[in-house]
Amino acid sequence: MADLFLLFNHSLTDRQAAQARQELGVAEIHEPPLDISRLWANIPSEPESISDFLAPVYVWIDNNTTAGDFILIQGDFGACYLVVQYVNGRGVTPVYSTTERRAVEKQLHDGRVQLTHTFQYVRFRKYGK
Repeated sequence: MADLFLLFNHSLTDRQAAQARQELGVAEIHEPPLDISRLWANIPSEPESISDFLAPVYVWIDNNTTAGDFILIQGDFGACYLVVQYVNGRGVTPVYSTTERRAVEKQLHDGRVQLTHTFQYVRFRKYGK
């Protein structure tokens, strides 16, 4: 059975975990080690290239994933692109989580408008599909 590796800045919800097991056929779900989580949450905005910065992520992927596994990749757009490109051709399937956004607008007594957004997980989608 395949495993799911997480590379994103949130916690997986119970619904996401259940759906990963049911729809993707995932046996185990693996969070990255703290150093990889911190690196992923702090992608620098100044360098022209972040390829070298992502080297520890690539090592973590190489040392832990096998062909047939999935990796949930969400975060900095450029970093996501590079990691998706990295795992393609290695037999690891990159996925992302889709959500439905609901907006509720409430007129306050003082004339201001309060806008609340709620994001509801919908499904996993393979990159490139």
